[in-house]
Amino acid sequence: MREPGVSPAAVPREDGGWTASPLDSHQGRAGGLSSTGSSADASARPPGSPVGLHRVVAPVGVLPQAAERLDASPELWPGEVRIRVERLNLDAASFRQLSDKHGDAVRAEVLAIIEARGKMHNPVTGSGGMLVGVVDEVTPESPLGLKPGDRVATLVSLTLTPLRITDGLARWDGHSEQVPAEGHAILFARSIAAVLPYDLPVPLALSVMDVCGAPALTQRVVTPGSVVAVIGAAGKSGSLSLAAARRAGAARLIGIVPHAREAEKLTTAGLADEVVIADARDPVALAAAVSQAGGPADVTVVCVDVPGCEHGSILATRDGGTVIFFSMATSFSAAALGAEGLAADVTMLVGNGYAPGHADLALDLLRSEPGVRGLFEGRLA
Repeated sequence: MREPGVSPAAVPREDGGWTASPLDSHQGRAGGLSSTGSSADASARPPGSPVGLHRVVAPVGVLPQAAERLDASPELWPGEVRIRVERLNLDAASFRQLSDKHGDAVRAEVLAIIEARGKMHNPVTGSGGMLVGVVDEVTPESPLGLKPGDRVATLVSLTLTPLRITDGLARWDGHSEQVPAEGHAILFARSIAAVLPYDLPVPLALSVMDVCGAPALTQRVVTPGSVVAVIGAAGKSGSLSLAAARRAGAARLIGIVPHAREAEKLTTAGLADEVVIADARDPVALAAAVSQAGGPADVTVVCVDVPGCEHGSILATRDGGTVIFFSMATSFSAAALGAEGLAADVTMLVGNGYAPGHADLALDLLRSEPGVRGLFEGRLA
C-alpha cells in the first residue's frame, strides 16, 4: 500500500522493460515539490539529503540507486547541481543486453526506462552508465566545486542520477554506447563529477571516464612481479587495466580476447606479453589457455560484458590470488558458490567505480600509452 502523496512506482512489463505509471495530479515530486517551482528559492527549502534520499519517489526509505523511481524535476534542493545533458554513455553490459533484445527498438526502450524510472537503470542488468553535460545551475550549498558553464562527466552511475530527456534521443541511431541527448540531470552533494580535459575530444574523454575505476583498483591490487590476466583485454576497461598493471610492476601480462580480430588489435597495441584467444565462458579451456601463457594468474581482472565468466576466472587464478570483477554482467552468487565448489582459495573483489584520483589516473594512462589510446580511438571510429 503506497503512502498518501507518493506517486506509484514505475510498472515492470512482462518482457523485462518498464512502463511509467500515471502520476497523481500533484505528485511526481519528492517532498511535494511543485512542477513550476523555481530553483531560486532552493535555500528556503529544507536541506536535501547529501545522498539524494529526498529524490526517491518509490519505494520510500531506499537509496536512489535501489529506488524504482526518482524525482527528476529540474527544481533544485540545497546542495544540488543541475546538468544540461549532452551525451549519455550506456555501460557495455546494459547496451549489449538492450541491443540484443530490442534491436532497432532500442531507442524506444531506453526512453521508456528513463521516463518510467526517472533515471537510466536497466532493469535486467541493474546497470546504467554515465553522462557528459554542461553545468546549468549550482546551489550555494553544493560542495562539488562546480560552476555554471563547466563541461563535466558524471563519475556516478546513471542508476542513481535523476534524469529527464527532452529530445526523444532523436540524434541516436541505436548502434553505439554513446547517446547524443538533450535534457537535464541532477547531482547530489555526495555525487562525483570531473571537468572534462581540454586536450581530448569529448567522446574520447567520456569513454575513458566511463571505466576509470578499473585501472585504479587494478593498480592498487597488483604487486611487483605479479602475473596478471585480463579477460576482455582489448576493451576499454581491459586495456586500461593492462596498462595500470604494467605501471604497478607486473612481471607478465596475459590478455584474453574472444576472437582473432580482437587478438590482432591487442597485439598491435603492445599492451600484453601474451595474447590468448579463449572463450571466457568455458572454464576449463580458459584455465588451460592462461596456464599455457604463463599462468595461473596472481591477479585476474574480468572486464567482459557477457555473463558466465565467473568460474573460468576463478580456475585461471592461483590459490591465494585475487579476482577483480569489473563486469556488470557478473553473477556474484555464481562467483561465490563457484569458488566454494571448486575449493578455490581466492579473494574476489567487486570492482568499485570510484577510487580517489581514478579519473586522473585513467586519463594519464590514455595520454602516456599509445596502445591504449589507439584501442579507444578505434572503438569510437
